[in-house]
Amino acid sequence: MRSFALFTASFVLAGLSGVLGFEYKRLRKNDTVLLVVDHQIGLFQAVKDYEPAEFMNNILAHAALGNVFDLPTILTTSTDDGPNGPMVQDILDMHPNAPLIRRRGEVNAWDSPDFRAAVEATGKKQVILAGIVTDVCTAFLALSLLEEGYEVFANMEASGTTSKRIADAANDRMRAAGVNVLSLFAIGNELMRDWRWTPGYPELSPYYDEYFTVYGMLRRNFDAARGQPESS
Repeated sequence: MRSFALFTASFVLAGLSGVLGFEYKRLRKNDTVLLVVDHQIGLFQAVKDYEPAEFMNNILAHAALGNVFDLPTILTTSTDDGPNGPMVQDILDMHPNAPLIRRRGEVNAWDSPDFRAAVEATGKKQVILAGIVTDVCTAFLALSLLEEGYEVFANMEASGTTSKRIADAANDRMRAAGVNVLSLFAIGNELMRDWRWTPGYPELSPYYDEYFTVYGMLRRNFDAARGQPESS
């Protein structure tokens, strides 16, 4: 009986130790770099865990975070003169001055000296990333960045792969290693933190209206209830 009591006490203390040792690492907009990884028109066609229109919206929303929060943004492609195709033009148009690292063979972007140098040059310690495909381009890079000491936040809605089952396995792998796997809405709100700050409600409302329809309509409903004309 005494042994059981000791075992129970040890188990409870171990659990409390885990809870007390938890540190909530939040995104800090002034210490974050945004990575757009292999969002290419050929690879796009391999994505089956999202409908094409939904996924296109998601990757554009991911890229737009850089402009809304004034984040240094780095674009990279993998052999974009082959079947993978070029980066989606809409993303290039959003970031005409961003570095575009055209990898010639490296599957893991971190293995590219040019890409690594571009990330390190930002001096940022937190990374938001998304890519095609989730289990390769996103996961390999996320794990490498984690190993290098970065705090890594993977946008699960802007990473796509050949099936939901494979996406789930890739996201589980990243979570187990310590990668923060988040939704777009979670990333946006964690960067913002307070609607009264800048960027805040005036800047985020049109962003969500364009890319997150559910919240955009909620905001329009609120404006209508206050007697304001509907805006977009």
